[in-house]
Amino acid sequence: MPTPTAILDAHYMARAVELARKGLYTTHPNPRVGCVIVRDGEVVGEGWHVRAGEPHAEVHALREAGERARGACAYVTLEPCSHHGRTPPCAEALVKAGVARVVAGMRDPNPQVAGQGLRRLAEAGIEVESGVLEAEARALNPGFLKRMEQGLPYVRAKLAMSLDGRTAMASGESQWITGPAARRAVQRLRARSSVVLTSAQSVLADNARMTVRGDELGLDAQTTALAMSRAPLRVLVDGRLRLPLDAPFFQAGPALVVTAAAADPRYAEAGHELLRLPGQDGQVDLPALLQVLAARGVNEVLLEAGAGLVGAFAQQALIDEYQLFVAGTFLGASARPLLDWPLSRMSEAPRLKIIEMRAVGDDWRITAIPQPARGV
Repeated sequence: MPTPTAILDAHYMARAVELARKGLYTTHPNPRVGCVIVRDGEVVGEGWHVRAGEPHAEVHALREAGERARGACAYVTLEPCSHHGRTPPCAEALVKAGVARVVAGMRDPNPQVAGQGLRRLAEAGIEVESGVLEAEARALNPGFLKRMEQGLPYVRAKLAMSLDGRTAMASGESQWITGPAARRAVQRLRARSSVVLTSAQSVLADNARMTVRGDELGLDAQTTALAMSRAPLRVLVDGRLRLPLDAPFFQAGPALVVTAAAADPRYAEAGHELLRLPGQDGQVDLPALLQVLAARGVNEVLLEAGAGLVGAFAQQALIDEYQLFVAGTFLGASARPLLDWPLSRMSEAPRLKIIEMRAVGDDWRITAIPQPARGV
């Protein structure tokens, strides 16, 4: 049975997790972090990290607590930082404030921290504990954690399909399979991502811009304003440079174009970056692309593309999570499939673990993660 202290720790950490979620759309490339300071059973300070370069969650909470932080317990979802970045180390701020105890949701996998923050606190005589609601703390930052632990961003594939698993008519027509509620959910997925990644085929088919549209987020005014203050980088995989520079996608703002073709100075002249990553058979080297993005501080990638590019990512085991939006309709046998993934035996069939399934308007949203293939 949990002790009274453990119950209180979980209670206050749950509030810190709730605060951290306020930074869902804005902290890139930093992690989302929340902090609660408690003294004598009273919350005296709260804070959350808003955006990179600004004070961290602990600093906001300490400012609100003031002198009441002395002798208090600080609950923070991620180990306090111990290094000088754009802001001073939070571990030192906690020491200076005179807190008596620090409870962390998890250790920071960032090599610049990696236990050093908790060690600095302990050396100052502060009681430290880590691992309280660790699963919830990790769920706040799947991209940051994967980038720190594996040198790769977290790839989330968004797919909209009919009940018979089709994504578009044979002609390519696909607007709109799902309804307004599902489209709002997709806009929020874009807004939380560091990168929205698509293909030339998808953009050509839908004349898409792949931008975040504030009026479609379905959020309150304050959260919408925060979300719109940081636009995700739009990345276009265009192996043969087929998309014309006057397309709406390029007119919507600067983009990163990844290709296997020869360099073309017109992209830079138009304000876009061209990155050559040739792979096999004239295709873009997708693993190399993810490594480049991670090196640039990209935490979460939203993959919004057609059967070809999503299928290529899937076949190379580059997708961490699927967001499947299922509409209550049939598109028929001649319509386009969900993935371009040729399989010949049941043992090859990819398996997914469904994490969540919920209604969104008249449609269904399924969150699933890949599992090892049968027979492995």
